[in-house]
Amino acid sequence: MFIAALLCSYAVFAVEYSYKEATELTITGKAFESSLPYERMDFDRWGGWVDKDINLLKQSTGIMVSFKTDSPSIAVKASFYKPNRSNTSGYANRGFDLYIKKGGKWLWAGARSANSGAPDFTAVIVRDMNEDLKECLLYLPTTGFLTSVQVGVEEGCKLEAGEQPFRHKIILHGSSFMHGISTTRAAASVPCYLSRMTGLMFCNLGVSGDCTMQPQFANALKDAECEAFVFDSFSNPSAEVIEERLFPFIETIQKGHPGVPLIFMSSIWRENRNFNNAVEEKEAAKAKMAEKMMAKAVKKYKDVYFIPSNASTDDHETTCDGTHPGDLGYYLWAQSVKDPILEILAKYGIK
Repeated sequence: MFIAALLCSYAVFAVEYSYKEATELTITGKAFESSLPYERMDFDRWGGWVDKDINLLKQSTGIMVSFKTDSPSIAVKASFYKPNRSNTSGYANRGFDLYIKKGGKWLWAGARSANSGAPDFTAVIVRDMNEDLKECLLYLPTTGFLTSVQVGVEEGCKLEAGEQPFRHKIILHGSSFMHGISTTRAAASVPCYLSRMTGLMFCNLGVSGDCTMQPQFANALKDAECEAFVFDSFSNPSAEVIEERLFPFIETIQKGHPGVPLIFMSSIWRENRNFNNAVEEKEAAKAKMAEKMMAKAVKKYKDVYFIPSNASTDDHETTCDGTHPGDLGYYLWAQSVKDPILEILAKYGIK
């Protein structure tokens, strides 16, 4: 009798969902349009890519789905075409992060994550909301390889394409730091924080361990449709590579973007240099070379800027693994560069 009653109760309160593929809504946050909606590069238009580039640019970090719904609950259904390994938590690695606008600001609403090896995933992200029409923003996984993303709402509720959530278009190209490695949620990377802090669209072109100012990236960025660039270009390359590649990198991009600001950030202090002398020597050499080359660059090239960045507190307690910050560190990094970036962009009418 108890089991029968329980089943009847479940049937009464069970919720049915209807789903739409994200392509029927508004996909945004991409530095480059691509034939496959959940990848970040058009590999047919630009060449010269190596396998590492391709693997990273197929990952969906920074891509968002904008939609509106009056549903009391929101679900997601997704398909992954291969597993991925990362020192990022599940809620970022293969997780979906939902924000809903409240009082004119984006406010976190929920996050769910797929199992590490599961090809298919369905979950309710948030439930028991009111039935007002809500502006929603779903961030896709930091290192996920996706073939399908569907947003689900309760049967009979509205689900429609949302507005572009942020204005202008600024490409942020960088290392694992910008990619979002070691974050706990997909929306906790520096580009994501900066977009929500400023209302400007910072498109994530972070490529973990692969941002060394390579010619193939410069060639693609030269043709990018955007209004400004921000670079985390000195975290991955050695001092020698910084010296060799910085000026050609700038010159290639400026051929396609005369008069567009190129803002370079210093790299952050990596906590694994505190006691490891070999790491300290390498990091100090990189920082010294970056400062030397950027001092020349800002004089040599118009529209080129160099700003400091910081991802730590005075007691240096924000690291995740000695190399990457945790969520607080990334938030502090975004805070540290926000005002200098806004000040520079304002000179170009980007507000």
